[in-house]
Amino acid sequence: MSHSIVFGTLFIALLLFAWGRIRHDFVALIALFVLLIANVVFPELKIIEPQAAFEGFGHPAVITVAAVLIIGKGLEFSGLIEVLGKWVSNVGNSLLLQIFALSLLVAIASAFMNNVGALAIMMPVAIHMAKQSGNPPSYVLMPIAFASLLGGMTTLVGTPPNIIIATFRGVELGEAFGMFDFAPVGIFIALAGIVFITLIGWRLLPKRAAQKSEKEQFDINDYITEVEVVKESKVVGKTVQDLNEISKADVQILGLVRDKKRIHAPEPEESLLLKDIIILETDADGLKAFVEETGVKLVGGKKFRKDAEGSKNIAISEAVVMADSNIIGRTAADLRMRSRFGINLLAVARKEQRIHRRLDHVIFRTGDVLLLQGREHMLSDTITSIGCLPLAKRGLRIGYKTKIPLALGIFAVSIILVVTGILPVQIAFSMAAVTMVLSGVLPIKEFYRGIDWPVIILLGAMIPVGAALETSGGAGIIASMVLKIGSNLPPWAILTIILVVTMFLSDIINNAATVVLMAPIAISVAKGLGFSVDPFLMAVAIGASCAFLTPIGHQSNTLVMGPGGYKFTDYWRMGLPLEIIIVVVGIPLIMIFWPL
Repeated sequence: MSHSIVFGTLFIALLLFAWGRIRHDFVALIALFVLLIANVVFPELKIIEPQAAFEGFGHPAVITVAAVLIIGKGLEFSGLIEVLGKWVSNVGNSLLLQIFALSLLVAIASAFMNNVGALAIMMPVAIHMAKQSGNPPSYVLMPIAFASLLGGMTTLVGTPPNIIIATFRGVELGEAFGMFDFAPVGIFIALAGIVFITLIGWRLLPKRAAQKSEKEQFDINDYITEVEVVKESKVVGKTVQDLNEISKADVQILGLVRDKKRIHAPEPEESLLLKDIIILETDADGLKAFVEETGVKLVGGKKFRKDAEGSKNIAISEAVVMADSNIIGRTAADLRMRSRFGINLLAVARKEQRIHRRLDHVIFRTGDVLLLQGREHMLSDTITSIGCLPLAKRGLRIGYKTKIPLALGIFAVSIILVVTGILPVQIAFSMAAVTMVLSGVLPIKEFYRGIDWPVIILLGAMIPVGAALETSGGAGIIASMVLKIGSNLPPWAILTIILVVTMFLSDIINNAATVVLMAPIAISVAKGLGFSVDPFLMAVAIGASCAFLTPIGHQSNTLVMGPGGYKFTDYWRMGLPLEIIIVVVGIPLIMIFWPL
């Protein structure tokens, strides 16, 4: 009877997962609570004991997933991905080269950080490259989304399914999969997938325009801003026309302020002197690049008092002046924005109109977009209090010092500790996550923001449910059915069945939940056949990362749906042949590297 209750609960959970109206983490909690209630009603069945209900949240797999997400956020904040993104942007206008370079970079990044994080960082680069070369974003976004899933297959920390599978092996054999045990099979599959995506896959996609994002709906024009030539600047003694060689950012010089006198439209031969203020027009990305490449200083970016609470955590945000704002008709100077509100005005953008006043004397109007700087813990509230609407964050960390060597060093040490067996992965990576905060690589506020809490809740709830499937005998019943169906089939065919079924489930439910359900079944099938559990667990790990047929199977697929202008039915166009290739390539590789 216990397995019937578990089967019924899982069936309902699968329907709710596929329905998609209730979040995956809540579906997992519902399944957990149903089994708990069943245990209270029928205590003799011992489906899930109440004291064990939340033990899943302390499971090594859950701790490891949380730590990996934080480390990935630390690598993002270190500036590493931005540097790689700039390198990729130089590949030229060839669509094949763009797709290959972007897919390869996303796959490599996904092997060591959160798949969605790696994709989100590279999406603006991909969209920009597509527009520059005259190609629709739909040709490049789905390829890099799929590449993020392919890259996750290659390492222990590349994706939550691998971490979960490793813990199942640890329980079964006493030793979990290692950091690079997934690499022999995963790398070859990832390369085969990227080659297919580059040469054929993108041609199967529709040519569609993207939906407008939140920031595009505001139609932000270029900012008018002021920067000062300081001692550290690379432009001291250079002419105005030399700026184009020093910085490749798309900026327009509108004027100079020297000794409190403004020079309108300076000549190209005009030399730049110390303490000159350059008035320029550019967008947010161009401003960031110009400041970093020339070494000039934002005039509005005055230092906050050292003794002020939170002064070490300075953030930059864009905000739109709303119709009922109390700053309309006033200027930054007469508002005394810094002393009254604790914010600095860095730049102003105004739709279809050029601003001719000095920055602190610009009269604010409805619809102006302001680039503001302030203490991170209070900036959003301050923006709201002055009647402005904060825009979606666009990664504006102007003047932020990269800490790539430090971040990579911390990550490398943690990997070494895991590979050499000195520390288990959950301990080594948790220590690395904390070290990234203590060393200043990652702001402490991002420590908790970096964790995908719905995934953590889902894992913590589904682990006891998966255990109930095994202890109730449900996994054994399913395994016996598989063995009966495949009694006359060769071992590779049964391995293929496990892989394909896992693929199918990962397309409709969360991949972590898929692994929790399929791993016990795979272990039971392997034991029933008298084979090693390793190839069957590896098949589950690969299949769980193959959510290529729907936009709901993985967050990476969902993330590109709007910007790429995709429909629900577009995913199987490239996803179905890709999954067939993975089965054809993956099964022989699994049997070679993990013999039966």
